[in-house]
Amino acid sequence: MSYQFSEFGRHLGGDSGISDLMVDLGNALATGGPDLKMLGGGQPARIQEVNEVWRRRMEEILEEDGGLDRAITSYDPPRGNPRFLNAVAAMCRDTFGWQVGQEHVAVTTGGQTAFFFLFNLLAGRMAADGTRRRVLLPLVPEYIGYANQGIDGDLFHAVPPRIVESGDHEFKYRVDFDNLEITPDIAAICVSRPTNPTGNVLTDGEIRSLAGIAREHGIPLIIDNAYGVPFPGIIFHDATPYWDDNTILTLSLSKIGLPGTRTGIVIGPPQIIRALGSMSAIAGLSNPSTGQQIILPLIESGEILSISDEIVRPYYERKAALAREEAVRAFDEAGAGDWRMHVTEGALFLWLWFPGLPCSSAELYQRLKAREVLVIPGHYFFFGLPDTPDWPHRHECIRVSYAMEESDVRDGLRVIAREVAAIRAAS
Repeated sequence: MSYQFSEFGRHLGGDSGISDLMVDLGNALATGGPDLKMLGGGQPARIQEVNEVWRRRMEEILEEDGGLDRAITSYDPPRGNPRFLNAVAAMCRDTFGWQVGQEHVAVTTGGQTAFFFLFNLLAGRMAADGTRRRVLLPLVPEYIGYANQGIDGDLFHAVPPRIVESGDHEFKYRVDFDNLEITPDIAAICVSRPTNPTGNVLTDGEIRSLAGIAREHGIPLIIDNAYGVPFPGIIFHDATPYWDDNTILTLSLSKIGLPGTRTGIVIGPPQIIRALGSMSAIAGLSNPSTGQQIILPLIESGEILSISDEIVRPYYERKAALAREEAVRAFDEAGAGDWRMHVTEGALFLWLWFPGLPCSSAELYQRLKAREVLVIPGHYFFFGLPDTPDWPHRHECIRVSYAMEESDVRDGLRVIAREVAAIRAAS
């Protein structure tokens, strides 16, 4: 029997680039051999010192009077546990001087859900007049998980970046403010900091400029802080955390090492926060409690900040440096021709660009998969751009995770370099 789907069902329940890709990656993992190099996912590393903290907290929860009940046997209010909301607000006030109270904080079932709610709350078809509004991405490539979240079709308008090359093999994307236009159909500005997939960290000046533009046009600035400060702190140079009363800041427990708890945190204007609570109640009654209970005393004591500063950031900074060294060695030894790597300022990825590559990144992905190296082809991250004219750059990049075992990253980069060299030699 064949069933008919609604527009909502067809959009979210049908095929999409990201769902097809994740099925492909999952099948490759299920059938791959021991030599498979999984460099394509966003799984954070399992850091022993951090895992010891989670183990300690689980033991404390079991020993606390009522701890187990709070963690797994009781519903929290839809916005989250009140003590947890107060703790997050107090941390923001005490650490950054932000004027934040409990009414500015909500919990969601992971950061992905937070953005599904936020994008569809602010953009799409407007209740007041039936017009359609979109979310502006002032810098692409941008997080692949946003692309298909609109329940009313495509929600995004993106602006190509300025590409600034430096040295022999390095480059950086910068916001092209000269071509950044806020038309009446723009409902919000959204950036990730650091950016997934590139590890780009927008400067303090870029963030302040975007915040000023958003305020001038009466729309919010959304900052995806999944990898940033105050936690997990996977930023490798100074970057001032930013929030104001027109900013929506999202945090997550995933990249600090608790992806399985599905705990997202949103700090924003009370009107937005109330709406998120209602959406959580309608979509799922309540949000998971376990992550909130694990992390709560660490937020209250400030230990979450020291874990981020003293363990998580140095761990990934070291891995990033090693991965970059291996990339330079691998591509130079393979004679891979023209290649560049985005400056690695944070997050978990190397973003590699092969100018003039004779094949697309999608074809390169298939060739690498045949050699048991899994990456993410770059064109998936360039959504929201006009269909024409085409831009070759969007088909010349790949994302590589360096969060995996160092031997897998090293060997995978060597395979990528040799494959690129072979493709160029055959053209």
